[in-house]
Amino acid sequence: MNEIQWGMIGCGNVTEKKSGAPAINKVAHSRLVAVMARSAEKAKDYAGRHGVPKWYDDVDKLIDDPEVNAIYIATPPDVHLAYTTKALQAGKPVYVEKPMARDFGECEEMNRISRQTGVPLFVAYYRRTLPYFVKLKELIDQKTVGDVRLINITLYAQPYEEEVGEKPKPRWRVMPEISGGGHFHDLASHQFDFLEYAFGKIKIVNGIARNQANLYKADDVVVANFEFESGILGNGNWCYTLNREQRTDRTQIIGSKGKIIFSFFESSIIKVETAFGVDEYDVPYPPHVQQPLLETIVNELRGQGKCPSTGETGARANYIMDCITAR
Repeated sequence: MNEIQWGMIGCGNVTEKKSGAPAINKVAHSRLVAVMARSAEKAKDYAGRHGVPKWYDDVDKLIDDPEVNAIYIATPPDVHLAYTTKALQAGKPVYVEKPMARDFGECEEMNRISRQTGVPLFVAYYRRTLPYFVKLKELIDQKTVGDVRLINITLYAQPYEEEVGEKPKPRWRVMPEISGGGHFHDLASHQFDFLEYAFGKIKIVNGIARNQANLYKADDVVVANFEFESGILGNGNWCYTLNREQRTDRTQIIGSKGKIIFSFFESSIIKVETAFGVDEYDVPYPPHVQQPLLETIVNELRGQGKCPSTGETGARANYIMDCITAR
Protein backbone atom coordinates (compact mmCIF):
# COMPACT_ATOMS: atom_id res chain seq x y z
CA MET A 1 0.00 0.00 0.00
CA ASN A 2 1.09 3.56 -0.68
CA GLU A 3 -2.02 5.56 0.17
CA ILE A 4 -4.20 4.28 3.02
CA GLN A 5 -7.85 4.93 2.15
CA TRP A 6 -9.97 4.24 5.18
CA GLY A 7 -13.53 3.07 5.48
CA MET A 8 -14.96 3.79 8.93
CA ILE A 9 -17.73 1.72 10.54
CA GLY A 10 -19.55 3.73 13.19
CA CYS A 11 -19.95 7.50 13.53
CA GLY A 12 -20.13 7.93 17.31
CA ASN A 13 -18.59 10.51 19.62
CA VAL A 14 -15.11 8.97 19.56
CA THR A 15 -14.88 9.77 15.83
CA GLU A 16 -15.69 13.46 16.18
CA LYS A 17 -12.32 14.52 17.57
CA LYS A 18 -10.26 11.68 19.06
CA SER A 19 -10.14 9.69 15.83
CA GLY A 20 -12.29 9.61 12.70
CA ALA A 21 -11.87 12.19 9.97
CA PRO A 22 -10.10 14.80 12.16
CA ALA A 23 -7.24 12.41 13.00
CA ILE A 24 -7.14 10.16 9.93
CA ASN A 25 -6.98 13.03 7.45
CA LYS A 26 -4.10 14.71 9.29
CA VAL A 27 -1.84 11.68 8.86
CA ALA A 28 0.36 11.73 5.77
CA HIS A 29 -0.69 9.22 3.08
CA SER A 30 -4.00 8.65 4.89
CA ARG A 31 -7.54 9.64 3.98
CA LEU A 32 -11.04 8.78 5.16
CA VAL A 33 -12.97 7.99 1.97
CA ALA A 34 -16.15 6.33 3.30
CA VAL A 35 -18.19 6.01 6.49
CA MET A 36 -20.98 3.70 7.56
CA ALA A 37 -23.64 3.89 10.26
CA ARG A 38 -26.79 1.83 10.73
CA SER A 39 -28.71 5.09 10.42
CA ALA A 40 -28.40 6.46 6.89
CA GLU A 41 -29.19 9.93 8.23
CA LYS A 42 -26.33 9.73 10.74
CA ALA A 43 -23.85 8.46 8.14
CA LYS A 44 -24.84 11.15 5.66
CA ASP A 45 -24.61 13.85 8.31
CA TYR A 46 -21.13 12.77 9.42
CA ALA A 47 -19.88 12.56 5.85
CA GLY A 48 -21.23 16.01 5.08
CA ARG A 49 -19.76 17.68 8.17
CA HIS A 50 -16.32 16.09 7.75
CA GLY A 51 -15.97 16.17 3.98
CA VAL A 52 -16.02 12.39 3.52
CA PRO A 53 -16.80 11.49 -0.12
CA LYS A 54 -19.02 8.42 0.48
CA TRP A 55 -21.37 7.09 3.12
CA TYR A 56 -23.28 3.83 3.62
CA ASP A 57 -25.84 2.26 5.94
CA ASP A 58 -24.73 -1.28 4.99
CA VAL A 59 -21.47 -2.62 6.44
CA ASP A 60 -20.91 -5.06 3.57
CA LYS A 61 -21.08 -2.28 1.00
CA LEU A 62 -18.45 -0.27 2.86
CA ILE A 63 -16.10 -3.25 3.25
CA ASP A 64 -16.57 -4.22 -0.40
CA ASP A 65 -15.94 -0.68 -1.68
CA PRO A 66 -12.92 -1.09 -3.99
CA GLU A 67 -11.61 2.36 -3.06
CA VAL A 68 -11.40 1.37 0.63
CA ASN A 69 -8.22 -0.53 1.50
CA ALA A 70 -8.29 -0.35 5.33
CA ILE A 71 -11.11 -0.49 7.87
CA TYR A 72 -11.56 1.42 11.13
CA ILE A 73 -14.19 -0.15 13.40
CA ALA A 74 -15.53 2.53 15.76
CA THR A 75 -18.50 0.67 17.20
CA PRO A 76 -19.39 -0.86 20.57
CA PRO A 77 -17.57 -4.17 21.22
CA ASP A 78 -20.51 -6.51 20.55
CA VAL A 79 -19.93 -6.33 16.77
CA HIS A 80 -16.12 -6.12 16.75
CA LEU A 81 -15.66 -9.83 16.08
CA ALA A 82 -18.22 -9.96 13.25
CA TYR A 83 -17.02 -6.81 11.49
CA THR A 84 -13.34 -7.64 11.95
CA THR A 85 -13.94 -11.08 10.47
CA LYS A 86 -15.65 -9.63 7.39
CA ALA A 87 -12.92 -7.06 6.81
CA LEU A 88 -9.97 -9.42 7.32
CA GLN A 89 -11.51 -12.02 5.05
CA ALA A 90 -11.91 -9.29 2.44
CA GLY A 91 -8.15 -8.72 2.71
CA LYS A 92 -8.42 -5.31 4.38
CA PRO A 93 -6.35 -4.40 7.46
CA VAL A 94 -8.40 -3.52 10.52
CA TYR A 95 -8.01 -0.88 13.21
CA VAL A 96 -10.56 -1.68 15.93
CA GLU A 97 -11.64 0.37 18.93
CA LYS A 98 -10.94 -0.75 22.47
CA PRO A 99 -11.79 -2.87 24.33
CA MET A 100 -10.85 -5.17 21.45
CA ALA A 101 -13.96 -7.32 22.04
CA ARG A 102 -16.35 -8.36 24.78
CA ASP A 103 -14.05 -11.05 26.16
CA PHE A 104 -10.73 -12.77 25.58
CA GLY A 105 -12.33 -15.60 23.60
CA GLU A 106 -13.61 -13.17 20.97
CA CYS A 107 -10.18 -11.51 20.85
CA GLU A 108 -8.53 -14.88 20.25
CA GLU A 109 -10.87 -15.58 17.35
CA MET A 110 -10.09 -12.19 15.80
CA ASN A 111 -6.37 -12.91 16.07
CA ARG A 112 -6.83 -16.40 14.63
CA ILE A 113 -8.50 -14.95 11.55
CA SER A 114 -5.77 -12.31 11.24
CA ARG A 115 -3.10 -15.04 11.30
CA GLN A 116 -5.09 -17.24 8.93
CA THR A 117 -5.59 -14.49 6.36
CA GLY A 118 -2.23 -12.79 6.89
CA VAL A 119 -4.03 -9.44 7.18
CA PRO A 120 -2.91 -7.08 9.99
CA LEU A 121 -5.08 -6.25 12.97
CA PHE A 122 -4.49 -3.20 15.19
CA VAL A 123 -6.24 -2.02 18.37
CA ALA A 124 -6.90 1.56 19.52
CA TYR A 125 -4.72 1.54 22.63
CA TYR A 126 -3.41 4.94 21.69
CA ARG A 127 -1.73 5.70 25.01
CA ARG A 128 1.22 3.69 23.77
CA THR A 129 2.08 6.61 21.49
CA LEU A 130 0.69 9.67 23.32
CA PRO A 131 3.48 12.10 24.31
CA TYR A 132 2.38 11.99 27.98
CA PHE A 133 2.82 8.23 28.17
CA VAL A 134 5.92 8.25 25.98
CA LYS A 135 7.47 10.54 28.61
CA LEU A 136 6.19 8.33 31.42
CA LYS A 137 7.73 5.22 29.86
CA GLU A 138 10.99 7.13 29.38
CA LEU A 139 11.08 7.95 33.10
CA ILE A 140 10.42 4.30 33.92
CA ASP A 141 13.04 2.99 31.51
CA GLN A 142 15.61 5.47 32.85
CA LYS A 143 14.99 4.09 36.37
CA THR A 144 14.23 7.58 37.65
CA VAL A 145 12.84 6.04 40.85
CA GLY A 146 15.15 3.03 40.89
CA ASP A 147 13.89 -0.52 40.61
CA VAL A 148 10.10 -0.62 40.51
CA ARG A 149 8.59 -2.63 43.37
CA LEU A 150 4.88 -1.85 43.35
CA ILE A 151 2.15 -0.25 41.24
CA ASN A 152 -1.01 1.12 42.82
CA ILE A 153 -4.07 2.17 40.77
CA THR A 154 -6.95 4.22 42.19
CA LEU A 155 -9.85 5.26 39.99
CA TYR A 156 -13.03 6.63 41.61
CA ALA A 157 -15.85 8.40 39.80
CA GLN A 158 -19.43 9.50 40.24
CA PRO A 159 -22.29 7.98 38.20
CA TYR A 160 -23.17 9.57 34.88
CA GLU A 161 -26.31 11.73 34.96
CA GLU A 162 -28.22 9.28 32.77
CA GLU A 163 -27.52 6.45 35.26
CA VAL A 164 -29.42 8.07 38.14
CA GLY A 165 -32.69 9.88 38.72
CA GLU A 166 -36.35 8.96 38.38
CA LYS A 167 -36.04 7.70 34.81
CA PRO A 168 -32.45 6.50 34.36
CA LYS A 169 -31.31 5.47 30.90
CA PRO A 170 -27.82 3.97 31.20
CA ARG A 171 -25.85 3.80 27.96
CA TRP A 172 -24.31 0.78 26.24
CA ARG A 173 -21.03 0.94 28.20
CA VAL A 174 -22.74 -0.55 31.26
CA MET A 175 -24.61 -3.21 29.30
CA PRO A 176 -22.39 -6.33 29.46
CA GLU A 177 -24.10 -7.95 26.48
CA ILE A 178 -22.85 -5.02 24.37
CA SER A 179 -19.66 -3.82 26.06
CA GLY A 180 -18.49 -6.98 27.80
CA GLY A 181 -18.69 -5.34 31.22
CA GLY A 182 -19.09 -1.84 32.60
CA HIS A 183 -16.97 1.26 33.15
CA PHE A 184 -14.18 -0.97 34.47
CA HIS A 185 -13.92 -2.74 31.10
CA ASP A 186 -14.03 0.57 29.26
CA LEU A 187 -11.31 2.32 31.28
CA ALA A 188 -9.17 -0.36 32.94
CA SER A 189 -8.48 -1.80 29.50
CA HIS A 190 -6.39 1.32 28.76
CA GLN A 191 -4.62 0.99 32.10
CA PHE A 192 -3.62 -2.64 31.81
CA ASP A 193 -2.59 -2.27 28.19
CA PHE A 194 -0.15 0.50 29.04
CA LEU A 195 1.16 -1.25 32.16
CA GLU A 196 2.03 -4.35 30.15
CA TYR A 197 3.63 -2.13 27.50
CA ALA A 198 5.78 -0.48 30.17
CA PHE A 199 6.53 -3.43 32.47
CA GLY A 200 5.98 -6.62 30.47
CA LYS A 201 3.38 -9.34 30.87
CA ILE A 202 1.29 -9.86 33.96
CA LYS A 203 1.59 -13.53 34.97
CA ILE A 204 -0.77 -13.71 37.97
CA VAL A 205 -3.98 -11.73 38.34
CA ASN A 206 -7.13 -12.06 40.42
CA GLY A 207 -9.83 -9.84 41.79
CA ILE A 208 -13.38 -9.26 42.94
CA ALA A 209 -16.03 -7.42 40.91
CA ARG A 210 -19.42 -6.53 42.35
CA ASN A 211 -22.50 -4.45 41.64
CA GLN A 212 -23.23 -2.53 44.84
CA ALA A 213 -25.41 0.40 43.79
CA ASN A 214 -27.75 -1.46 41.39
CA LEU A 215 -27.83 1.40 38.89
CA TYR A 216 -27.26 -1.01 35.99
CA LYS A 217 -26.37 -4.66 35.35
CA ALA A 218 -22.58 -4.32 35.13
CA ASP A 219 -20.17 -4.37 38.06
CA ASP A 220 -19.56 -0.93 39.57
CA VAL A 221 -16.77 -1.68 42.06
CA VAL A 222 -13.64 -3.78 41.42
CA VAL A 223 -10.50 -4.64 43.37
CA ALA A 224 -7.52 -6.52 41.93
CA ASN A 225 -4.05 -7.87 42.65
CA PHE A 226 -1.52 -8.71 39.97
CA GLU A 227 2.11 -9.74 39.48
CA PHE A 228 4.30 -9.13 36.44
CA GLU A 229 6.71 -11.72 35.09
CA SER A 230 9.50 -9.40 36.29
CA GLY A 231 8.30 -9.80 39.90
CA ILE A 232 6.76 -6.31 40.20
CA LEU A 233 3.52 -6.44 42.19
CA GLY A 234 0.41 -4.35 41.66
CA ASN A 235 -3.03 -3.63 43.03
CA GLY A 236 -6.00 -1.55 41.99
CA ASN A 237 -9.32 -0.17 43.19
CA TRP A 238 -12.07 1.04 40.90
CA CYS A 239 -15.45 2.44 41.94
CA TYR A 240 -17.94 4.29 39.73
CA THR A 241 -20.72 5.17 42.18
CA LEU A 242 -19.14 7.66 44.60
CA ASN A 243 -19.85 11.37 44.94
CA ARG A 244 -18.11 13.95 42.77
CA GLU A 245 -15.90 15.12 45.64
CA GLN A 246 -14.26 11.69 45.85
CA ARG A 247 -13.37 11.59 42.15
CA THR A 248 -9.79 10.29 41.91
CA ASP A 249 -7.56 9.22 39.04
CA ARG A 250 -4.14 8.43 40.48
CA THR A 251 -1.60 5.73 39.78
CA GLN A 252 1.62 5.38 41.75
CA ILE A 253 4.73 3.60 40.52
CA ILE A 254 6.73 2.93 43.68
CA GLY A 255 10.42 2.26 43.25
CA SER A 256 13.47 1.65 45.43
CA LYS A 257 14.45 5.35 45.18
CA GLY A 258 11.11 7.14 45.00
CA LYS A 259 7.78 7.15 43.22
CA ILE A 260 6.08 8.40 40.08
CA ILE A 261 2.52 9.71 40.41
CA PHE A 262 0.42 10.14 37.29
CA SER A 263 -3.10 10.13 35.91
CA PHE A 264 -4.38 7.82 33.21
CA PHE A 265 -7.25 10.07 32.12
CA GLU A 266 -7.55 13.48 33.77
CA SER A 267 -4.21 15.24 34.26
CA SER A 268 -1.28 16.24 32.07
CA ILE A 269 1.14 16.28 35.03
CA ILE A 270 3.64 13.54 35.85
CA LYS A 271 5.21 13.93 39.31
CA VAL A 272 8.49 12.27 40.31
CA GLU A 273 9.33 12.21 44.02
CA THR A 274 12.80 11.14 45.19
CA ALA A 275 15.21 12.00 48.00
CA PHE A 276 16.46 14.86 45.81
CA GLY A 277 13.07 16.55 45.66
CA VAL A 278 10.03 16.68 43.42
CA ASP A 279 10.08 17.10 39.65
CA GLU A 280 6.95 17.75 37.61
CA TYR A 281 6.51 17.26 33.88
CA ASP A 282 3.55 18.84 32.11
CA VAL A 283 2.85 16.97 28.87
CA PRO A 284 -0.52 18.04 27.38
CA TYR A 285 -2.52 15.73 25.16
CA PRO A 286 -2.62 16.55 21.43
CA PRO A 287 -5.96 17.70 19.92
CA HIS A 288 -6.61 14.31 18.27
CA VAL A 289 -5.37 11.66 20.69
CA GLN A 290 -5.44 8.77 18.24
CA GLN A 291 -3.41 10.55 15.57
CA PRO A 292 0.05 9.43 16.82
CA LEU A 293 -1.03 5.76 16.84
CA LEU A 294 -2.69 6.11 13.45
CA GLU A 295 0.60 7.42 12.09
CA THR A 296 2.34 4.21 13.19
CA ILE A 297 -0.39 2.09 11.55
CA VAL A 298 -0.13 3.98 8.27
CA ASN A 299 3.65 3.68 8.36
CA GLU A 300 3.48 -0.08 8.94
CA LEU A 301 0.98 -0.60 6.14
CA ARG A 302 3.32 1.36 3.87
CA GLY A 303 6.25 -0.82 4.94
CA GLN A 304 8.00 1.91 6.90
CA GLY A 305 7.69 0.94 10.55
CA LYS A 306 5.75 -1.01 13.17
CA CYS A 307 2.66 -0.18 15.17
CA PRO A 308 3.06 -0.94 18.90
CA SER A 309 -0.62 -1.89 19.41
CA THR A 310 -1.65 -5.09 17.63
CA GLY A 311 -4.38 -7.66 18.02
CA GLU A 312 -2.00 -9.85 20.01
CA THR A 313 -1.15 -7.09 22.50
CA GLY A 314 -4.72 -5.78 22.57
CA ALA A 315 -6.15 -9.15 23.57
CA ARG A 316 -4.09 -9.14 26.75
CA ALA A 317 -6.19 -6.39 28.37
CA ASN A 318 -9.31 -8.50 27.85
CA TYR A 319 -7.55 -11.55 29.31
CA ILE A 320 -6.55 -9.62 32.45
CA MET A 321 -10.00 -8.11 32.93
CA ASP A 322 -11.65 -11.52 32.46
CA CYS A 323 -9.40 -12.93 35.20
CA ILE A 324 -10.23 -10.06 37.56
CA THR A 325 -13.99 -10.32 37.00
CA ALA A 326 -13.85 -14.15 37.12
CA ARG A 327 -15.23 -14.68 33.64
